[in-house]
Amino acid sequence: MHSFLKSIGFGSIKNRSDEERLINLVIENSSERQLFRMSEERSIVELYMEVAEDTGVVVRGEQDGRGNFHVSHYCPVRRGSSVTTEEPLFVNKRVDTDAYTGMCDDYRIGVSLIFYIQNVVELLKNPIRKKERRRCPVYLSALATDGKILLPVEKTKKEEEKVKMDLQNRSALIAEAKQGNPEAMQSLTFDDIDQYALVSRRIRREDIYSIVETSFIPYGSESDNYSILGYITAVEKVQNSFTKEEFYILKVVCNEMSFDVCINTEDLLGEPLPGRRFRGNIWMQGRVEV
Repeated sequence: MHSFLKSIGFGSIKNRSDEERLINLVIENSSERQLFRMSEERSIVELYMEVAEDTGVVVRGEQDGRGNFHVSHYCPVRRGSSVTTEEPLFVNKRVDTDAYTGMCDDYRIGVSLIFYIQNVVELLKNPIRKKERRRCPVYLSALATDGKILLPVEKTKKEEEKVKMDLQNRSALIAEAKQGNPEAMQSLTFDDIDQYALVSRRIRREDIYSIVETSFIPYGSESDNYSILGYITAVEKVQNSFTKEEFYILKVVCNEMSFDVCINTEDLLGEPLPGRRFRGNIWMQGRVEV
């Protein structure tokens, strides 16, 4: 059973029988159907059922030469509302299923960004070859199983501009360091030492979340799972049209990256409001414009 189903209002699914009923529901009520013919005897089929605007469940599988559909896997999805990154993209197929992950180096977060690709069939029709990196707009989104609302850090406008400038300078230094610039590497090392010393002094009298405003950190053993801390810019409470369960769609800005986060109202501690911060563990997804 998919662990992120509750994020979009399917918290009532508890066992294999419920899971099979959901898959059949998607097959019977799919609003979109994509097909890519691999050969005369094999086609990849993608079915999408919407439960709220731009939010739903995807079932993917194979269709044989006789027209029989064999389910490979399924997952809940939230389609991103805006372009998050346009960095060169590398696509990799997972070993066990017809699922794909994308990876790009976005210097705003300082680590390789890995995410689950939602629109696999569109990607197969216009493939990114193995070991090829192509600049493609990516609409990121995320699902969360738990989260907390934190108060914002009070800053002046001048302090906000300084934080933004520092992030831009650091991104530029990381880009140069990856090209082999020794001065950029040295500058980054000194910056990290200074930051560590500053945090070590402040942590004695301040809470860590008043020092660290936003963060984006890989979480757990899955490559596309992250622990994030970011500012909320918009909040929407919606209802699953099938189960009537409610969940939030939060627009979150984390390290200058903006993306939607879906979380069940029961799993969020605190009241989400624009200006406050969201902290939680997420599964990152993305729709690649090819």
